[in-house]
Amino acid sequence: MLLLKKIPAGEFMMGSDIFCDAWPIHKVTIPEPFYIGIYPVTQTQYRAVIGTNPSKFQGLENNPVDSVFWEDARQFCKKLAEKTGKKMNLPSEAQWEYACRAGSTALYCFGDNEEQLKEYANYEDAPVYGKKSTSPVGEYKPNAWGLYDMHGNVEEWCEDKWHDNYEGAPVDGSPWIYGEPLGRVEHVYRGGSWGMYARGCHSSTRSRFALPPFGPHLGFRIILKPI
Repeated sequence: MLLLKKIPAGEFMMGSDIFCDAWPIHKVTIPEPFYIGIYPVTQTQYRAVIGTNPSKFQGLENNPVDSVFWEDARQFCKKLAEKTGKKMNLPSEAQWEYACRAGSTALYCFGDNEEQLKEYANYEDAPVYGKKSTSPVGEYKPNAWGLYDMHGNVEEWCEDKWHDNYEGAPVDGSPWIYGEPLGRVEHVYRGGSWGMYARGCHSSTRSRFALPPFGPHLGFRIILKPI
């Protein structure tokens, strides 16, 4: 069963002046509340909907599903919508960062103190159980809105296509799916992972991946579209 959290409408400053692909910092308005997964989708949940488990870290049923293609994450949303009659999707970049920050304007949802990240995330400097792998969802502290694993465990696919920076990006919280670059389409994923250093776990960190095979650092969480 997927647990969802209602995220309120509001405004926030999206982006960062630390990374060139996360600027310019710009105001985004989230016009309506939406529901987002409290945790990343787990191996058990993925198998229940899709029937298979692509994860490298097999047999860890309460760990997030990993090694997921963007198309497979979208297929999960589609099949789950068919089962439930609800409008499921991947979050937009803006929705993801808004939910991750939970009102924070700092590097992380809890502030700028990197030492605190060990309390909130499974990442490279704090491997769990003495090994480098995913960990069960919800093992670390949640952010102020009750969301877990936003800064680590697995990086998470978003709906958006990749753009090199935020010039011309939507400011209404919608996914940026137009104006794609020439060549192969790349999609955005957000957040840090079990194999990422602290700098890569900032609330504003964004990355892209176009070609398979996709590594065991990639998973996703879902949103329920506004109703």
